[in-house]
Amino acid sequence: MCNLDTWSEILDSLRRHKLRSLLTAFGVFWGIFMLVLLLGAGRGLEKGALSNFGDMAKNTIFFWGSRTQLPYKGLNPGRFIQFDNGDIDAVRVSVPEALHISAQIDLGEKNMTYGTQKGRFSLTGLMPDASYFYPLEIQGRLMNMMDMTHKRKVAIIGLQVKQMLFRDEDPIGKYLYVEGMAFQVVGIFNIRNPEDQDALKTIYIPLSTMQQAFHFGENFYFFMALADPTVAGDVVEQKVKTVLQRRHSVHPDDRQAIGSWNMSREFGQLQALFRGINVFIWLVGAGTIVAGIVGVSNIMLILVKERTKEIGIRKALGATPFSIISLILQESVLLTAVSGYMGLVVSVGLIEGISYAMNTFHLQSDYFSNPEIDFKTAIFATMLLVVTGAIAGYIPARQAAKINPIEALRSE
Repeated sequence: MCNLDTWSEILDSLRRHKLRSLLTAFGVFWGIFMLVLLLGAGRGLEKGALSNFGDMAKNTIFFWGSRTQLPYKGLNPGRFIQFDNGDIDAVRVSVPEALHISAQIDLGEKNMTYGTQKGRFSLTGLMPDASYFYPLEIQGRLMNMMDMTHKRKVAIIGLQVKQMLFRDEDPIGKYLYVEGMAFQVVGIFNIRNPEDQDALKTIYIPLSTMQQAFHFGENFYFFMALADPTVAGDVVEQKVKTVLQRRHSVHPDDRQAIGSWNMSREFGQLQALFRGINVFIWLVGAGTIVAGIVGVSNIMLILVKERTKEIGIRKALGATPFSIISLILQESVLLTAVSGYMGLVVSVGLIEGISYAMNTFHLQSDYFSNPEIDFKTAIFATMLLVVTGAIAGYIPARQAAKINPIEALRSE
């Protein structure tokens, strides 16, 4: 039964064996500390690796043209495959699993002016469906199909372009000049990812406008397809490639003519890798915790042996087996829970400190970024402490409950 006298007795027992209690507690402290720290570090590695994908939709597939390697239908190898607007129409009709498609042309930095302000910013031509690939925060509006159909000279500018060219003015409805051509600003975009701030120095215009203004005809460099999430990305990728191979007379076995990058496949492989890492971390952490539990259990066994005579007196005076078991379990749980909780607090504090330092001093990289431990894991670790404490004390407690009072009183 848990009362003030019982807790006073438990604390007195721990104080009488300070070094032993401290070393036993350190084993549990270290087990929880290492488990939580490794989980936080694993999460930091995962976030660093996933940051390379940016905020783009993870079921995106990229396609681009290259040179053929095999002859086909009387055509020599070495032809360069150039995509055109007809390819987009064909893919939309033949591959309904490609939910959204956007071709793209990047022209690099161009001279741009507004009034007396000048600068060089990136110029990119996109299609309206690009909004499904790039999660932009828009003030004003995005480009639409009317802009594409009528080849309107409209532009959506990045926040840094607005700050450098328009200062405190509202640019919506005003005209900026790109290589001497006037474009009306219809929107301003911002992005949430702090690692992609260079993208805010970009101006987006309709792809059809760029093709006409910069003499691309109906051609473009590459396009993106957003795969239906209910369909395997590899299936969509192969279907699109089949359509493109047929349109451009490419040999079905030619793997070089049409390049592709399936983000969903890469993303899935990376997630599988980190699932494996997390399993490994849990195994290592669990092993360390088990070592701590064994230490606590051994100490409790020694404690029971030392207090055999005392336990015998208790039983002779009418103490029930439950009260004996309860006493040993409470001491075991107290020792385990306090030391484990300290390990949890110190490890979480260290993880938060590292994360704060990385944000403050901009130390994020492609390999490690903002380690963290989620609330569910912390709660699970706390529950684990209580359970392991009870397990560590149960066997010694059962042994104490079975002590024969007469034999115990004879012991030295």
